[in-house]
Amino acid sequence: MSRYRNVALFVVLAAVWGSAFMAIKAGLDYFPPVLFAAIRYDVAGVLMLGYAVYATERWRPRTRNEWLLVGVGGTLLIAAYHAFLFVGEQHTTSAAASVIVSLSPVLTTGFARLFLPSERLTAAGVAGLLLGLVGVAVLSQPDPNDLLAADVVGKLLVFAAAASFALGSVLTRRIDAELPIETMEAWSMLLGAVLMHGVSAARPSESLAAIRWTPEAFAAMAYLSIAASAVGFLIYFDLLDRLGPIEINLVSYVAPMFAALSGWWFLGEVIDLATVVGFLIIFAGFCLVKRRALARELPRLRGAVVGMVRSER
Repeated sequence: MSRYRNVALFVVLAAVWGSAFMAIKAGLDYFPPVLFAAIRYDVAGVLMLGYAVYATERWRPRTRNEWLLVGVGGTLLIAAYHAFLFVGEQHTTSAAASVIVSLSPVLTTGFARLFLPSERLTAAGVAGLLLGLVGVAVLSQPDPNDLLAADVVGKLLVFAAAASFALGSVLTRRIDAELPIETMEAWSMLLGAVLMHGVSAARPSESLAAIRWTPEAFAAMAYLSIAASAVGFLIYFDLLDRLGPIEINLVSYVAPMFAALSGWWFLGEVIDLATVVGFLIIFAGFCLVKRRALARELPRLRGAVVGMVRSER
């Protein structure tokens, strides 16, 4: 049952993180970017700390390695990733940004080769990751001319976000600490929020006066703080421990599907042929990476289906 649990959690994570792009895009109309991300994790961090106090026996880190784990999570997975991403998206297109962010699994593979030799992928696995990247590019339909335009700084910032997240996911796996997931998540969020508030205060264009509190702004903040942050990262760190950094970061290939579906459902965006083709290529890449696990699982699924048919007779 744990296999099916992991699959279900993976799909939920892809759904909440994919649809979060829509909420981010909506929220940037009302918030300065880094301050937006900081307030998001103020709320999420307080919620998760309360949950850690309730659900665990150790609601705060104690050892050096535990604080190191929180430091890596708060600095790379929370602060660096979101600050670079939110600012970068202001200077480049969403399509270009989504292609760059989808490099995260490839970057994770590279970092894992340096820090986690046991996590290395085979040549076929690397090919699957690259095939997934092609699928995201087809889905996003970036303009080749725009990719080389003057927004190169924005693209570099988004690339820095993807690299920060990839490195953070590998390093948190490497650190030997027995800190509960809830506690690690809560303190990482709070640390990340403090760091982003510092960055926001250093940016002249960002201030509390620049925020426009509207129902749409509250809705975007609530969804990002609770669903995408508190719940999403709780699932992420759980799966990171079970699957490892390479497999869990494949969520970068699946999340765009939910981004497209949420855009179609809430914003009336059309899912065209390129979107469907992109989905199929992403799925093919995922199957190539997980070919051995799928080969082991198919006979079990086939046996389960046959057993259900026989029982109905």
